[in-house]
Amino acid sequence: MGSLHCVGMCGPIAFMLPVSQNNKYKKAGQVFIYHFGRLMAYGIIGLLFGLLGKGLYLFGIQQKLSILIGVLMILIVILPYKYLNKASLSKPVYRIIGKIKSSLGLALKKKTSDTFLTIGFLNGFLPCGLVYMALLGAIGMGNAFEGSLYMILFGLGTVPLMTAAVYLGGVLKDSTKHRIRQLIPVFIIIIGVLFILRGLGLGIPYVSPKPMAEVVSTEIECH
Repeated sequence: MGSLHCVGMCGPIAFMLPVSQNNKYKKAGQVFIYHFGRLMAYGIIGLLFGLLGKGLYLFGIQQKLSILIGVLMILIVILPYKYLNKASLSKPVYRIIGKIKSSLGLALKKKTSDTFLTIGFLNGFLPCGLVYMALLGAIGMGNAFEGSLYMILFGLGTVPLMTAAVYLGGVLKDSTKHRIRQLIPVFIIIIGVLFILRGLGLGIPYVSPKPMAEVVSTEIECH
């Protein structure tokens, strides 16, 4: 669902990749390395945010955290952007982002073997609303490995259209992109609702399982 958003935000980088135009196998390898770099970046930040979630889990607030993440996802979608912008939540990292963009610009001018890995890796750290949503999900995993895996799977979901952006350029019509972009907020709200349900522990298998402490207590009473 987020792939078209990614093409809109990061498509220009994909269009500018210094891929080989004469050798299709070399080109495919270069595109693969670019995606590998992106997934590596997502995996690292997923690991860090998963560790954050684990720390909160150890404090015994995992369910409350899941509800909070779900509420935040929904609020970010329904609140007008001007109110979110006033919060200036991202200002402290603008300087770091500027350095990433500068490094990315330099990498795009090179054609060495490590260029595509560098471009992909730096691309993964660029600010993106959908990445922020995914990071909330990584925190909700409450586990470093699962947080990392969550972000890698998120990245894999963007691979098909980002690859198409490299090979086909602007094939999709703007009207089609606009329609699918309109569905993205709905998709995020659904994920937010699922996080809230998980936090409520209603006893619904896979969707809202009961808290582990409650399950253990029930088993002890049965014996």
